[in-house]
Amino acid sequence: MPELPEVETTRRGIEPAVVGQRIERLIVREPRLRWRVPANLPRLLEGLRIEAIERRAKYLLLSLAKDVPAGTLIVHLGMSGSLRVLPEATPALTHDHIDVVLASGMCLRFNDPRRFGSFVWTSEDPQQHPLLRDLGPEPLSDEFDGAALARAAKGRRVAIKQLLMNSQIVVGVGNIYASEALFRAGIRPRRAAGRLKPQEFAALAKSVKQVLREAIRSGGTTLRDYVNADGMPGYFRQKLFVYERSEEPCRVCKTPIKHFVQGQRSTYFCPTCQK
Repeated sequence: MPELPEVETTRRGIEPAVVGQRIERLIVREPRLRWRVPANLPRLLEGLRIEAIERRAKYLLLSLAKDVPAGTLIVHLGMSGSLRVLPEATPALTHDHIDVVLASGMCLRFNDPRRFGSFVWTSEDPQQHPLLRDLGPEPLSDEFDGAALARAAKGRRVAIKQLLMNSQIVVGVGNIYASEALFRAGIRPRRAAGRLKPQEFAALAKSVKQVLREAIRSGGTTLRDYVNADGMPGYFRQKLFVYERSEEPCRVCKTPIKHFVQGQRSTYFCPTCQK
């Protein structure tokens, strides 16, 4: 599943080609996404100008206007989705479900083999939309630090990895990057969140920021279907310390990496480097 670095990489990739462009039309080849694309969405978007593209958690927010602000298109890539900027005449592939055709002659094309992505329209404040209003702070913001993590974990027995993946605590830290951040902070994923020490929370928050920033610089992580806005895979996978490296030697101490299932998700850790 595309995580925060992949979504941010996509945002940065498409931004120069689409911001300031007028939408000529919306082509919906397959409306049956996670939530059905509204039948009136092409009519709502026609003629609007893309003013900005922002990211909130794993959502892309396209601010649209004509003479005055009209609303926001909230896009989620789902488990296998991607957005690419292509010439409008480029033949559509099997899973190319939506084209946002621009006045420039280019289109923003949404490809999603599993159809878990979504296109949601709102004319209200997008931050108050049910998809966004209960989300926690952004992990790369000043609002997220060791103290904030400690407050959220106080008195809780839930495993620290599961707490870290709770979007009401902090957004966008999915399975890959939670595993990697815990390795860098030297913390085992099964430890009870409420039992960590202040210095461990500080180290973990710092590691989350570091691993996400490095992943963004590398264009995300290549796992199965993910490609970025240029159709290229991300390269952060080459730098992973533990994720999907079961029984391979730890890059630091050479101990074999261990794997177990935690909350129905694969978890990887080094039994020597992580305590």
